[in-house]
Amino acid sequence: MGWILGLHSLLRWLILIFLIINIFRSMVEADTSYTPADIKWNLRLLIIAHINLLLGFIQYFFGRYGFTYFANKDIPFSEIMKNNVMRFWAVEHITGMIIAVAIITISRGVTKKDWPDLKKHKRQLLLYSLALIIILAFIPWPFRHLSPDATWFRGLY
Repeated sequence: MGWILGLHSLLRWLILIFLIINIFRSMVEADTSYTPADIKWNLRLLIIAHINLLLGFIQYFFGRYGFTYFANKDIPFSEIMKNNVMRFWAVEHITGMIIAVAIITISRGVTKKDWPDLKKHKRQLLLYSLALIIILAFIPWPFRHLSPDATWFRGLY
């Protein structure tokens, strides 16, 4: 199960890189036509985000910090919500990431709309930026002290 956590952590960096690339492309190319390259970058981001979400679900339902952990400990939900670390793992991380992936998925739908190219670029810039902010807020960064083994590349070392 450790390799899944490692892959999940590695893919978060790819998602962040692809989001930054897509944000940059949306800003720089806002006045140009919406190209097949824009569609491909959007699709790459969508695929990686969905794969990572699936790996996250595996971690949540079968990993050591997710649903199984709290179910096995028989901790009342009110206690989970009072504890910052438990609340993060039980509710905040998974909810934030589901919302971010939903926003990325919606941005993919923008590419299929019959809108002017400028509107597509602006809408995707907004959606990508929002997804980036949410992801950055809900990643278990080492400086947040949410886990004793939290590192920049979890599960890899």
